[in-house]
Amino acid sequence: MIVPIDPQRLLNWPVPDVHQSLTAKDVILYALSVGVGHDPLDQGELRFLDERQLIALPSMAVVLGYPGFWLGDPATGVDAVRLVHGEQGLIIHRPLPVTGTVLGRTRITGLVDRGEGKGALMYSERAVLDAQTGDPFATLTSTTFLRGDGGFGGAAGPVKAPHPEPDQAPDLSIDLATRPEQALIYRLNGDFNPLHIDPATATRAGFERPILHGLCTFGVVCHGLVRSICGGEPSRFGSMDLRFSSPVYPGETIRTEIWHQDGGAAFRARVVERDRVVISNGRFRFAA
Repeated sequence: MIVPIDPQRLLNWPVPDVHQSLTAKDVILYALSVGVGHDPLDQGELRFLDERQLIALPSMAVVLGYPGFWLGDPATGVDAVRLVHGEQGLIIHRPLPVTGTVLGRTRITGLVDRGEGKGALMYSERAVLDAQTGDPFATLTSTTFLRGDGGFGGAAGPVKAPHPEPDQAPDLSIDLATRPEQALIYRLNGDFNPLHIDPATATRAGFERPILHGLCTFGVVCHGLVRSICGGEPSRFGSMDLRFSSPVYPGETIRTEIWHQDGGAAFRARVVERDRVVISNGRFRFAA
């Protein structure tokens, strides 16, 4: 039985720490799951896939120390069927490991009540740490839109402001294709939501077929940024932050559009086949 949201209880919810043993296979699987390796002769791509020279794509941090779908616990008071992943941010503190043990530590950092019938916003943060030393590898920030949970008497702010999009044509763009079976591969990173594999579930949710995981789209865009403005070097990657605007269907081509800015770039992404914006208000910063 779902109980109404108690904001203080949700803010203090004890999300469990997660220890994860990482192997080269995990790193390679993640890279394949976001489309790396379309050209098996591209040496720049092979660095994310070849265990003899392996490096991790920065966006792999989103699958490290993942605590699972804890919001599905009815005691949280959240209508888990109606929630939507709205925004995702990533800050890289040092290169991600390709072997070892990492610790994921998640906390709720804010709740915004938009009012009865208007939903709520939940802000959360996950630190990805070296399990042995406690040193940080990455910080992940996320906004979850709780569509069915407004009107619980919580604070009306502060609301995170989106990064503004330039109104001129982009300075450059990069097209990266997804595979028809992309969601079937990506789910092996630990997100087994049936929306991404079961046609009947997708139909009930209002989609014509299973959709790509939002965090898979995040990874494709990260790959595009590393290739196009980092010279293929993950060590130049500092941070990225974006909004999810619309889902992607596996097999579609994701075009990341980029505007150069001081210290980084603004970006958005659209699917070429439907000319539909799927990522908006993107902000990228180079490593310091």
